[in-house]
Amino acid sequence: MSVFQTDAWQKSWWETWGDTPGFEPVTEGAAGANGMYLAHYRFKGFPIHALECTGTSHRCIATPRTEYNTLLGDTPGPDAYDRLLALLSSRKWTETVLSDLRVNSTEYQLLQKLCRDKRWLWRELEEDTAYSVSTTGSFQEYLNSLGSNTRLRLYNRRKVLKSLGEVTVRDVPSEAHDNFFRSLDQFHQQRWDAPCFGGEKGMLFQRKFLERLPAEGGQARLSELRVDGRLISVLYNVEYQGRVYNIQGGFEDNVHKKLAPGTLHFGYVIEQCFDDNNIAVFDMLAGTGKNENYKARIATDTEPMATVMIVRSGLFRLIYRFKG
Repeated sequence: MSVFQTDAWQKSWWETWGDTPGFEPVTEGAAGANGMYLAHYRFKGFPIHALECTGTSHRCIATPRTEYNTLLGDTPGPDAYDRLLALLSSRKWTETVLSDLRVNSTEYQLLQKLCRDKRWLWRELEEDTAYSVSTTGSFQEYLNSLGSNTRLRLYNRRKVLKSLGEVTVRDVPSEAHDNFFRSLDQFHQQRWDAPCFGGEKGMLFQRKFLERLPAEGGQARLSELRVDGRLISVLYNVEYQGRVYNIQGGFEDNVHKKLAPGTLHFGYVIEQCFDDNNIAVFDMLAGTGKNENYKARIATDTEPMATVMIVRSGLFRLIYRFKG
């Protein structure tokens, strides 16, 4: 299962945002599945009762993204259809919104079949792609597989970086996590003109998550890239079950006109993953950069994902069909 279906992520998310007015827990996550909750609110005057995955919110609040969501876990089993039917029939709801599902999963196909059988409306709201690098082979072979410009930005321009001073890449010890997150937030605000993770509440969630993760065999791998002691890039990574997830990153602009510090930092961390026999994948998750989709050029593997809405209410089926 992914790190997003751990108790560390799920419980920390619910502790942080579960007290939102109108939120009602339905199930806790189990065996690698997301928990579920009902969100009761009004939208354009209409009362909505939305069934959603813990870690996500379609309309009510903005929180850090929870990906690879699943109702049944990675191994649905032969009774998967019946379990989905029981789960989605257990409460009254207007619509069910399921974010960032794996499109190629058995669960996704069974949900579509269930909607056909029950004559519920299936609406695909968003499509996205998760990007990852398989790190089980040779780092040099991986570099050779990249386009020349990508290899230049990811690895070859280390020479330029080293010409500026002594380069150090280190994992940040737990006692320095607060300083790391302050630096991450500063970089994020400089680039996006907004606080990282939506502000202090989002930061509190990340700290709770990291405190809980070691109990499930995971660990923080917060990485800093410095030149002569000057911090120029940070990567918020976590390791879980042989996979390193890149949750967030930030870097200083204008270090050098030929350098992309964030991309170079990715190169150092990916090389570390190749050198670690316990790591099989460096997962960059979904999303693209501010100006370009750099992940697509770095990745060796992709995972299509979709956010879907299932509409049971007859009135809302008519409204959404009319709306398109």
